[in-house]
Amino acid sequence: MTVICELADLQRLYHRRVPRMFQGYCESGSWTQQTLALNRTDFQRILFRQRVARDLEPRTLATTLVGQPVRMPVALAPVGLLGMQHPDGEIKAAQAAEDFGVPFTLSTMSICSIETVARHTTKPFWFQLYVQRDRDFTRKLIERARAVGCSALVLTLDLQMIGKRHADHRNGMTAPPRLTLPNLIDIARRPRWALGMLATRNRGFGNIQGCATGVEDMRDLMQWTAASFDPKLGWDDIKRYREWWDGPLIIKGIMEAEDARACVALGAEAIVVSNHGGRQLDGARSSISVLPEIAEAVGGDIEVWLDSGVRTGQDVIRARALGARGVMVGRPLVYGLGADGRAGVTRMLEILHEETELTMAFIGHRDIAEITAADIVMRD
Repeated sequence: MTVICELADLQRLYHRRVPRMFQGYCESGSWTQQTLALNRTDFQRILFRQRVARDLEPRTLATTLVGQPVRMPVALAPVGLLGMQHPDGEIKAAQAAEDFGVPFTLSTMSICSIETVARHTTKPFWFQLYVQRDRDFTRKLIERARAVGCSALVLTLDLQMIGKRHADHRNGMTAPPRLTLPNLIDIARRPRWALGMLATRNRGFGNIQGCATGVEDMRDLMQWTAASFDPKLGWDDIKRYREWWDGPLIIKGIMEAEDARACVALGAEAIVVSNHGGRQLDGARSSISVLPEIAEAVGGDIEVWLDSGVRTGQDVIRARALGARGVMVGRPLVYGLGADGRAGVTRMLEILHEETELTMAFIGHRDIAEITAADIVMRD
């Protein structure tokens, strides 16, 4: 029996259980993968100040994100094709998040539809929106999210066109996978995944197929994305979506202070400092390196969160110290889900919670709200 002590244990189990095609989709960055690497290495430049002889009981990580109570300042990021990492993946992840007390974000490019996830959960989840050229369909997506009671809309702005991800091209990324000889051999080595996929009807893009005009066959994700996502999206369009959605609006993909200020001006409740996990503009700065300047630029006018590169509870503390109210985790979600479904996501969240709480205690605090820049030093 595998003992799961850290995220790396879940990652190794994930690699054994999920087909290579979907591993590549999760693990790869764009082009040379420089930004993918910087997202991790720049976290390692941030060191902690260890303090002793402090009263460390009781301790709490509880806070709020866009006014919603959370057990710790972590949300599950939107991940496309999550239902290909594990059968009914979006359902399993949403259920684990609900039980643990953190938000789950359903991607536009999910396998299970908004309505399907809502039928299998009891509390509101968040919905992430990619803007389509078909504006009527985009509005219908917002209306569907409202109809099932989604409690926040996450508008992702950094995927107007898709980055060059070599692993996806080499693997012939499709959902469901094309049954080529190499794919069949790879899937046969992962019977747990294969049997689960045979047992579910959720194998296509539930939010898109049969709903978007002219979209029936979406096997080639990259071609469909290039044809359907809106490269002309502008701030006037975003203002319109703000008007269409009357709940909390979270804007994801912000890497410059001027764009952060634009989000404040149109009335968003939160922004997510994110370079899409290093999967879009290669050569961009890491998310953690730009977080302080963005947090300073918007002050307390809007909640600032961080995405891209978070792998440990220590990273959660580092992000808090540099101005983030919370973080979103994508690859850790995939590792947990692919490794062991709902139980794997729960274990991932348990590990993050334990690491975050212990790190907070070692630097002398009992409450996550006490973390500041005075708790860290930057290594050259």
